[in-house]
Parts: sequence; C-alpha cells; structure tokens
Amino acid sequence: MLVLSALALAGCATTDNSLQTAEADLSASRLIRDNYLSQTQSDPLGAYLASKERRYSTPQNKPQKEAMVATALKMLGIKYRYGGDTPNTGFDCSGLVIYAAEKSLGLKLPRQAAEIARQSESVKRDELKRGDLVFFNTLGRRFSHVGIYLGNSKFLHAPRTGAVVRIESMDINYWRKRYNGARRLAIRHNDADRLAMEANKLVDASNDHKLASQVSVHTRKRLHKP
Repeated sequence: MLVLSALALAGCATTDNSLQTAEADLSASRLIRDNYLSQTQSDPLGAYLASKERRYSTPQNKPQKEAMVATALKMLGIKYRYGGDTPNTGFDCSGLVIYAAEKSLGLKLPRQAAEIARQSESVKRDELKRGDLVFFNTLGRRFSHVGIYLGNSKFLHAPRTGAVVRIESMDINYWRKRYNGARRLAIRHNDADRLAMEANKLVDASNDHKLASQVSVHTRKRLHKP
C-alpha cells in the first residue's frame, strides 16, 4: 500500500543569521553616515549625495524569502489542477511556485519547472534555505517537478491529480530517489517598488531644487578658487 501511494505522486511537469548580520551592517553604516552629515555643513555636495544614498538605498531588513514561504503556506489544502496557477483554479507544481513568487516577490517566472531551474542559481542540498526551490524527476526527465523548501528537509508542493497542496519530507524514499537539485531565486525590486522609487525621486527632485542649486554654486566657487 505504501509503495502504491508513493508511485501515485508523479504528476506535475526560519530567517537565517545572514539577515541579522545585514541589519547590523546597515545600522553601522547609518551611524557613520549620520556622523558624516553632522560634520559636513560646509560641504553641501557631500551632504546632498549622502542624503540621496539614504533615501534610495535598498532596504536590507526585508525578509523577502519568508514572504514567499508565507504566501505558499496559505495555499495548503488547495486542490491540484494541471495548468492551474491561482487559488480559485487550483495549482500544479510550477503554478504554485509562480503564484507565490509573483505575489510575494514581484517575480514573473517561466511556466515550466525545467525552465525555472535553468534560470535560477544552483544550490547544494546542504546549503538549502527556506524559500529555495527543490526539483525532482517524476516523469522520466529532469526537473519535471518543483516545490518550495521549508527547512528540516520539508518542502511544500502541489503533487498530483486528486491531491492537494501539502508538505512532505524530501527524505522519504520516493522523493530521495528522484531529487534533481535545488535553485535559489534572484531577488529584485518588484514593479511596485520601482514605481514608488521613481515617484519619490520626482518629488525629491522638486523639493531639492534649491539645495541642488546651492551645491552647484558652492562647487563652482571651489573649482575657481586660485
């Protein structure tokens, strides 16, 4: 009975320490920057550029991979449907990954699991982190099934027709034999982030016009000093 249950699965083509380190580095950088700004009242160019860095630097404390995991976990129990990629229609394996990545990270991934594998960064199994993608050979070809790694050898996926989105162990015999490797998605600003950043730049360009003019005058005076 256990063997038959395992064979039926082939169907679909914790924040780590690095986050704390990044937050500490960012705090240290802010202290250095603020100290610099307090001492650069006679250097408007330096102050102006430093203020730009503060406004537009990429936030380092956003747990983006955790957001993807959280989005995917909300889909637990939703029925499997071949070609499905929304909670209303149901999900196949790649449809679940595509949905979670787009909703949480703003990433638009290819539709097929094998294509996702080709466009992502390879990761060794002993270096897996939550939010990484794990791939399996379930149809006689590599990377024909994909899931989202949760930690402790557990992964979330949409397994097959008649089943639902669920969590399983990579260590059970069926998945251990079919494991193909893991990939890590590249994180970028999503469209909303980029649009918000561009809007802020336009507002700042207007608000900082006077300061920019002062910088220009100050710079010209320095350049023309005998």
